[in-house]
Amino acid sequence: MLTNIRTILVEWGDCDPAGIVYYPRYFEWFDACTQALFARAGLPKPEMLKRYEIAGIPMVDTRARFLIPSKFGDEVTVETVITAFRRSSFDVQHRLLKEGVLAVEAFETRVWVARDPENPERIKSQAIPQEVIARFE
Repeated sequence: MLTNIRTILVEWGDCDPAGIVYYPRYFEWFDACTQALFARAGLPKPEMLKRYEIAGIPMVDTRARFLIPSKFGDEVTVETVITAFRRSSFDVQHRLLKEGVLAVEAFETRVWVARDPENPERIKSQAIPQEVIARFE
């Protein structure tokens, strides 16, 4: 299973007044980590959108467990992996480690979508190409 590992230095602007990472920042990082995983699989987002004529891979469900706070100056590592593929959706898991200890665990479900040919203002799920899935195995 293809895994991407990204190291993040917690900056002052990532933190709330208490000096800990403000929770929406984690979700920004996780979104970037998902894109980095696709890039690692040889599918950087601009190329993927063009090659497969899709509108994107929007998130339709997410949740996280916050176990240990991260603070300004901490260096954290995010491990990202796709845990399941279905016809048009897939699950992503992020494990954020602080000094090797699990600090945050997050889960996403995303959908492979294209513009709806009947209404270009809307998007519609599409089957994920087998060649895309094969890049993550």
